[in-house]
Amino acid sequence: MQIVSIIGEGPSRLGVVRDREVIDLGLAAPGVALDLVSVLKGAAGGLRGLAALAASAEPSAYRQIDSLRLGPPIPNPGKVICLGLNYAEHAAEGGHAKPAYPAIFLRSASSLIGHDAPIIRPRCSEQLDYEGELVAIVGRTARHVTVGSALDYVAGYSCFNDASIRDYQRKTPQWTIGKNFDGTGAFGPAFVSADEIPRGAAGLRIQTRLNGRVMQDANTAQMLFPVAETIALLTECMTLEPGDVIVMGTPSGVGHARKPPVWMKPGDAVEVEIEGIGLLRNRIAAEGVNDVTS
Repeated sequence: MQIVSIIGEGPSRLGVVRDREVIDLGLAAPGVALDLVSVLKGAAGGLRGLAALAASAEPSAYRQIDSLRLGPPIPNPGKVICLGLNYAEHAAEGGHAKPAYPAIFLRSASSLIGHDAPIIRPRCSEQLDYEGELVAIVGRTARHVTVGSALDYVAGYSCFNDASIRDYQRKTPQWTIGKNFDGTGAFGPAFVSADEIPRGAAGLRIQTRLNGRVMQDANTAQMLFPVAETIALLTECMTLEPGDVIVMGTPSGVGHARKPPVWMKPGDAVEVEIEGIGLLRNRIAAEGVNDVTS
C-alpha cells in the first residue's frame, strides 16, 4: 500500500494511492481524523484498517495525484535519525575511511518538506548540495532488537533528499547545523508499505538527477550498514517508536566532491528515485526576505 499526506484545502489528511489517483480519506471517511503516526500506533485499525477504508471509498473520493499538494508522509516524526558515510565510495570521496560504525546525526522536523515543495537555498550560503537517500519508517516500538528480527519493526519506506549546506556542515565537528536549515529535508512522495518491496529494501537502484543529469547512481545493496543492522545498532542506545524516520545515507556523486563542485541553485530541479518506492521531485528556490519570523 502507498500512502500520501495531503495538505491544503483544510486540515491535512491521508490518501491511498491507486495508480495515478489518490483516494482522499478526508472525503472517504470525513469523521476520521488521521495521520500516519496515529495509524502506525493502531488508529483506524492500523494499515489494514486504512486499506479497508480505501476499499470502501465512493468514486467521489478519488483525486488525480498531480492535482494534490503533498506533505512529508510523516510531517512531525518523533525522531529523524540520519546516517552518514553509509556507502564506501561516498566515504572515500569525502576523504573518510570506511567506517566501522555508522556516523549518526539527527534532523529536526522543522526542516522537512514534501514532494514538489521548494528546497530553500539560504541567504547565508551558496553551497547547497543534494543527497539522495532511502528512508525506513518504524512501525513498532523497538528496543534491544536483534539483526534477525529488526525488519519486523519496519512499517515501510520512502525517498529523501538530505540537502546539505556544506560550508555550515563543516563549521563544527558535528554536522547538525549544516543538516537542519529550513526547507532542506525533502521527504516523499509516499510511504510504501514494507510488503510491497524486497525485504529490507535490499537490491534497489537509487538515483539522483539534477536538471535531468544523473549525479548519483547506486544500489541499496551497497549500504555498509543495511536497514536491519542499523536498527539493531540504534536500539542498543534508544527506543524507536512508531513513526520514527531513519534516513539511510547517500551514495557517491555528491556535488561537493566534484571538481569543480556542483551546487544546487535557484531554478534547478532535483529528483531522487528509488526503484519500487517512488520519485521525489523538488525545485530549488532562494530564501526570500519574508521567509523569516521575528
